Amino acid sequence: MNNRRPSKDRPSPRQPPKDGGRPGQASQRGSIRRAGQYLLHYKGQAALPYLFLLIATLAQLAVPKLVANVINAVTNGVVARTILDALGKIPPAFLSQALPKILGFLNYPLTWTQAQLADKLNATKTNAPHDLILAGIFLVVFGIVYGVFSFLQAYWAEKNSQAVAYDLRNDLFAKIQRLSFSYHDRNQTGQLMIRATDDVEKVRLFLGQGLIQLAGAFILLAGTLIIIFSTNAKLALVTIWILPVALVLFFVFGSLARPLFNKVQQKLSILNTTLQENMAGIKVIKAFTREKSEQTKFKNQANELMRQQITVSRVFAFLIPVIFLVANLGQATTLYAGGIQIIHGTLTIGDWQEFSLYLIFMFLPIAQFGFIITQFSQASASATRIFEILDAKSDVTDKPDATSLPQVEGHIKFENVTFRYFGGGDPVLKNVSFETLPGQVVALLGATGSGKTTIINLLPRFYDPTEGCITIDGHDLRDLSLQSLRAQIGIVLQETTLFLGTIRDNIAFGKPDATDEDIIAAAKAAAAHDFIMEFPDGYDTRVGERGTTLSGGQKQRIAIARALLLSPHILILDDSTSSVDLSTEAQIQEALDRLMKGRTSFVIAQRISTVMSADLILVMDKGEVVARGKHKDLMEESEIYAEIYNSQLVGDVTSDIEVA
Repeated sequence: MNNRRPSKDRPSPRQPPKDGGRPGQASQRGSIRRAGQYLLHYKGQAALPYLFLLIATLAQLAVPKLVANVINAVTNGVVARTILDALGKIPPAFLSQALPKILGFLNYPLTWTQAQLADKLNATKTNAPHDLILAGIFLVVFGIVYGVFSFLQAYWAEKNSQAVAYDLRNDLFAKIQRLSFSYHDRNQTGQLMIRATDDVEKVRLFLGQGLIQLAGAFILLAGTLIIIFSTNAKLALVTIWILPVALVLFFVFGSLARPLFNKVQQKLSILNTTLQENMAGIKVIKAFTREKSEQTKFKNQANELMRQQITVSRVFAFLIPVIFLVANLGQATTLYAGGIQIIHGTLTIGDWQEFSLYLIFMFLPIAQFGFIITQFSQASASATRIFEILDAKSDVTDKPDATSLPQVEGHIKFENVTFRYFGGGDPVLKNVSFETLPGQVVALLGATGSGKTTIINLLPRFYDPTEGCITIDGHDLRDLSLQSLRAQIGIVLQETTLFLGTIRDNIAFGKPDATDEDIIAAAKAAAAHDFIMEFPDGYDTRVGERGTTLSGGQKQRIAIARALLLSPHILILDDSTSSVDLSTEAQIQEALDRLMKGRTSFVIAQRISTVMSADLILVMDKGEVVARGKHKDLMEESEIYAEIYNSQLVGDVTSDIEVA
């Protein structure tokens, strides 16, 4: 029996989570800001990439000036040699008329004599190779500086972003572990997995690349603007118009992109959930020959994801060419204005080339903003989804003044307990009241959906009752710390879960420091030792994913051994012998009868024969206790109990006849 299955009165845990709605932009920006605060955990280390980025950008900004020096050295040498050759060929009669024009062309004082001009031109021609070599050396040095600090910046940015991803994943995993069962009922496994993997990776990429690129773009842009305005303000004013145009474009496209990326992540989560469910239920799918229908469902969801991604691509396929169009218009404006200045002799070719390179440095950040917006939109949507989990409130938590449960005796009391899933719908339990004394065995019987599993889920506080209270030895469960409560309860659930590792690891899951003797003793008590020793590696046999290498009965006995190893004072056995044959059931039941002595035990069983000796049998029907007592009394007083007993007795006799 499993009350966690969906019903008409309880929302299905397989429905999409309610937190998948479209968050506001302010919320998304706040989420990415919170993610960025994880960098502050690393203090000075977090600042290193930005320090290295600043040095690398300053080295980059020096390159156009050095290139201009190289070009000017070459052109000045060529011009000096050409004019010197021309001076020797000008007739003396025309020299007095030509000299002022030459001086004016070179921007030299008009009062200079021919000798002064010749000395200056000879010096320029002689120094040109030296200036060329010096500029080349500085160009190489600054190139090396840029390369070294760019590497350091990239390395530390990646290291910091990986550290943030590490912290986010650990925080997510820890929070998911702490969240109550009701949260997991409402949210799909695939949704949680995609947030801990793909969403974290998108945030990491922005913090490790996008944020650094954004800072680098602003530094490069600011430095470029300062340089071009200080060197040629007139030409800079002609070019600066492209900045406001580009920024407006970015804000418009950014506002469009964020919700689009949020939808991409939602559809990716749905696709991942389908994949995870199919991998987990592959045997069921094959058994019912549902491969084609599942392929169709997956294909439809993949198409939805593809269409959404194409929508995003269409937006940015339009944005990037528009940005480059604006950049090219700016370049055309600069070429024209710079060309006019060269014609009028107010700008040298080297200075024009320098300005052109700085213009590229101004266009480069503008083009980068397009990619940064892409990463920011993805990261902000993903960060919002991550913090939806980290901010989620658990329905079951420790009180601030929660106390530790002392060594229990096992006196358990339910007082008018009513329970509804998610606070709505018809109650699953209605005013349930009963009391068990220390060491008693309590059996729960009833049809599927009668509330048996809900009762045992309330004992370790997987859920809290909607009304009423539950006490152990007089302590209200809500006043106790969860760890101290659950440490004294051994549980074998109907759905057996084993983990990757060895059989020894799975038995010692709740007590990792257990000795081999303790593990073997628990396995023998659960009638598991013999089949374990039949494996070549014995207790070191590795268990496949979810225990797929073991039979249902073997998995159930290992789960029983795992619970028994804790030597708990309270035992919960949720139909723990349902997956074993009659012979094995008899062995387990004999061991359990011995182990349950002195412990308060709650047993759910489908076979009435396994609970006939219980100290208290609770007969459940539609969430209520309709009968209670021992087997003999219930046979006389409870019509429902007698009906269950007789139906199973007839069934067993019929089975025996058929076998005979």
